[in-house]
Amino acid sequence: MPVLVASDLDRTLIYSAAALALTMPDARAPRLLCVEVHESRPLSYLTETAARLLCDLGDEAVFVPTTTRTRKQYLRINLPGPQPAYAICANGGHLLVDGVSDADWHRRVTERLAGECAPLAEVREHLLRTADPVWVRKQRVAEDLFAYLVVERELLPEEWVKELAAWAEGRGWTVSLQGRKIYAVPKPLTKSAAVREVARRTGADLVLGAGDSLLDADLLLAVDRGWRPGHGELAETDWSAPGITALPERGVLAGERIVREFLRTARAPR
Repeated sequence: MPVLVASDLDRTLIYSAAALALTMPDARAPRLLCVEVHESRPLSYLTETAARLLCDLGDEAVFVPTTTRTRKQYLRINLPGPQPAYAICANGGHLLVDGVSDADWHRRVTERLAGECAPLAEVREHLLRTADPVWVRKQRVAEDLFAYLVVERELLPEEWVKELAAWAEGRGWTVSLQGRKIYAVPKPLTKSAAVREVARRTGADLVLGAGDSLLDADLLLAVDRGWRPGHGELAETDWSAPGITALPERGVLAGERIVREFLRTARAPR
């Protein structure tokens, strides 16, 4: 029976230059591998050791990248090893099978959102009406499923985020602040639902996972064993659950530790 590894990507396995957290002396910094280029510029990295471990993990488990990124944003990433047979994008809105979105899965997701949540247009209108252009840099709709803002974090009023979360709660949506992005996501749009579908299709008897943000909490609650890094929303709120290990490492070294834990656990006798 296979082991399934469902992992968030940004600030869990891969890191922008700003998120690397290289606090050690320069001479002791780990060697890095660039795994994403956007508009001819390097964007995301992992350590070379993590890259090697990730290749080894592909021989031991079904590795499923599990991200809030859109399909276009995900396909910019060039992870080491073979292309995963499954990938989860748009926070569970798209299940990629050999790089192609499963149409039946997407239809099921959109039907559930239509029946359980306020429409995207209402949420987007509220975001644009209440957000201050002084600290909003971009506003985006992702895959016609959810919305997010890119903001100047140091100017963002904390009270505004709390008020937005309370407003969204009554409409079946959730709010998550990740770095410079504020996400408004329908509650039924979850990574965990898509992971359960992949587990069903593969017959996995052990599911491992990792994530750093509040949007990853449902994923971690759905796995048998999980890890969270020492940074991110989950660490800031001291979030924990049975079977979840809080790691002390922060930044790109946390990503390396997570892959190491995946591999060690996948290889352990069951």
